[in-house]
Amino acid sequence: MSDNPLIDYPGLPPFSAIKPEHVEPAMDALIASGRACIEQVLANGDFTWDGLVAPLEREDERLGKAFGPAGHLNATCQTDALRQAYNACLPKLSDYSTEVGQNVALYQAYQSLRDGDTFASLTPAQQKDIDNTLRDFRLSGVSLPDDKKQQYMENASRLSELTSRFSDNLLDATQSWGKHVTDADVLAGVPETALAGAADKAREKELEGWYLTLDFPVYYAVMCHSQNRELREEMYRAYTTRASDQGPDAGKYDNSQIMQEILSLRHKQAELLGFSHYGEKSLATKMASDVEQVMGFLKDLAKKSRPQAEKELEALRTFAREQCAGDLAPWDVAFWSERLREARYDISEEELRPWFPAEKVISGMFAIVEKLFGIRIAQRDGVDVWHPDVRFYDVSDEQGAHMASFYLDMYARSGKRGGAWMDDCQGRVRLIDGQLQKPVAYLTCNFAPPAGGKPGLLTHDEVVTLFHEFGHGLHHMLTEQEVGGVSGINGVAWDAVELPSQFMENWCWTEEGLAHISGHYETGEPLPDDKRERLLAARNFQSAMGMLRQLEFSLFDMRIHTEQDGNADIQKILDEVRAEVAVMIPPDFNRFQHSFGHIFAGGYAAGYYSYKWAEVLSADAFSRFEEEGIFNTDTGREFRAKILAQGGSKEPMELFIDFRGREPDVEPLLRHSGIAA
Repeated sequence: MSDNPLIDYPGLPPFSAIKPEHVEPAMDALIASGRACIEQVLANGDFTWDGLVAPLEREDERLGKAFGPAGHLNATCQTDALRQAYNACLPKLSDYSTEVGQNVALYQAYQSLRDGDTFASLTPAQQKDIDNTLRDFRLSGVSLPDDKKQQYMENASRLSELTSRFSDNLLDATQSWGKHVTDADVLAGVPETALAGAADKAREKELEGWYLTLDFPVYYAVMCHSQNRELREEMYRAYTTRASDQGPDAGKYDNSQIMQEILSLRHKQAELLGFSHYGEKSLATKMASDVEQVMGFLKDLAKKSRPQAEKELEALRTFAREQCAGDLAPWDVAFWSERLREARYDISEEELRPWFPAEKVISGMFAIVEKLFGIRIAQRDGVDVWHPDVRFYDVSDEQGAHMASFYLDMYARSGKRGGAWMDDCQGRVRLIDGQLQKPVAYLTCNFAPPAGGKPGLLTHDEVVTLFHEFGHGLHHMLTEQEVGGVSGINGVAWDAVELPSQFMENWCWTEEGLAHISGHYETGEPLPDDKRERLLAARNFQSAMGMLRQLEFSLFDMRIHTEQDGNADIQKILDEVRAEVAVMIPPDFNRFQHSFGHIFAGGYAAGYYSYKWAEVLSADAFSRFEEEGIFNTDTGREFRAKILAQGGSKEPMELFIDFRGREPDVEPLLRHSGIAA
């Protein structure tokens, strides 16, 4: 074992030992080791699974297990030194990845394995992994002439740097804004949970009163509940102009040029590979066949949703006028929507918080998946973690045999990237020494932390988010594949990867599911029948408006990646998409796109449509449970065996048909959304 804690550590990552100064040397050493391994396998000429693929996968595994914890720390407890170390590695890793992807001798070695006599004796998962690898070689430019290969590598390195800068700017812009409030009247209507957190934040800064930030739980609480319209407008302007040329920090963390350069470079990469635009390149690895199919799918959903969305907005405007609110501004929409929801259903997200204490939600969620999938989940203490809030759990089968593990990091804090996500710490893979490495996941959320002497209390919307991320975690952890490239979510088409996550959300919307995950934090009493019925009745409140918002993001994403040769006028295209599908147009200063990390810094470029695409799959998969029983254990175990266990070993349509008995139908999605087909 190396002196560097990131290299070849036994077991789980030694988080407390990892320092920023370890990151770059570890990457340098492991990249050098990877290069040496490639030279060795090519020199040996043994182009079999054991002679070629297994040693290279071992090196990839070592590199991933070193950089993964460094990247995770950078996302969850970032410091200036860690950010610097992490960013210094990105171009090196990008260059190495491109160099491997463009290695002609290595490509030919894989092709000879594919064409050789031993290929037929490999498992289907091994065969799929080799086919995927050959496809990825071609998508990395292995067939390009040397000058174009060099250009491709330089572009890839620059893209890696730019996407990281986009994220850094967004984090800095979010954390740079704050509002110190000493007059309680200014905060009239803001829920107690948010006020307690803001008071804790003020004390941290040695201030009296309250300190508001743009962390999403705080922002959302103010937008939905503050009676102070000026405060709502101030925070709306700050939030929707983050990292842009507008707003209180105009130009300081501006992502404008970064976004343009990202689009330009993506287009150049696609052109180098012979695609007409980046959208085409993106779809080369997805379920959807072409851009026309995706655009048709999105526009059809928009057409079916828009009439109802227009009615929803008109109902909101009428209600606001009746309350003497005047014309609705964008910073009024969330506030009056909450008031309308309360008036119509006598229910509010804040009112439900006491019945969704984090501990009860977590234990109830575990009980649901244990029942459905035949697993057991138990907390393990004494594991090295990156923050005191973080917990660690083991997953076992019904006989008690250990299958997987996961970290759970629930609460927002300074230095932690916003949003919620699942990431893999390590995958299930049969190692070169014959040992079976078990999967380990990171599950990260940004809920309001316990404050004012109360435990963490979640809104129902946050409960749904937790179930969503846990669905991704189950996909990673319940895989039965032993080939790294198709284990868990690896090798799964991006527009199918949201199937298990969106599928799990459904149990938050059933009477049986709510019985498991709700209980008053003081008394333990279950969610009263009348509240539960009102919550379920309110499920589709403004669902068509929500649908159009997601379709707006998806259409915008696909258009900027397919039009104007990578020189898209981002604002103009967004304005055009809004004119086509949005029922309420945001103000001119709104710069939503400057914080759209999913497509500018995540894996969703020309793929944001995947959420809606996979929602068709997930709604239809769940409709089988509606037919056969919400907790039908046979159906649950079949979903585990035919979807979760398979990972990326087969095409997603094949897996879906195997589980559902037919191709997917859009009707369950429209029905679950309360939208008439």
